[in-house]
Amino acid sequence: MQKILILINDAPYGTEKAYNALRLANQLNKAHEEVEVRIFLMADAAACAVAGQSTPNGYYNIERMMKFSLNKGTKVKICGSCANARGLKEDQLIEGTRLVTMAELTDWVVDSDKVITF
Repeated sequence: MQKILILINDAPYGTEKAYNALRLANQLNKAHEEVEVRIFLMADAAACAVAGQSTPNGYYNIERMMKFSLNKGTKVKICGSCANARGLKEDQLIEGTRLVTMAELTDWVVDSDKVITF
């Protein structure tokens, strides 16, 4: 099974990097069931995993996109020190996401066939 790691560094809103990263993840999940999709959130992207996001009608919602990806089997990990620096706690995060260390990111990088950065 091919493993693809998508590394997101940017905030959920303000640019479209997180949006495009999740579009890619979700398309991979739809079109290539044989691929294991992994998402790692760093820096301001840690906020992509915050539960209870509210966006205006007609605007994309990162939480909904993240939940779709999780429901398709994507594993989502968040840099714990990045989340901590932004005041984010585990109980504020979307169910199924995990706060982890850089050691887990390095393991994923070594174990992945492709790493894509947004």
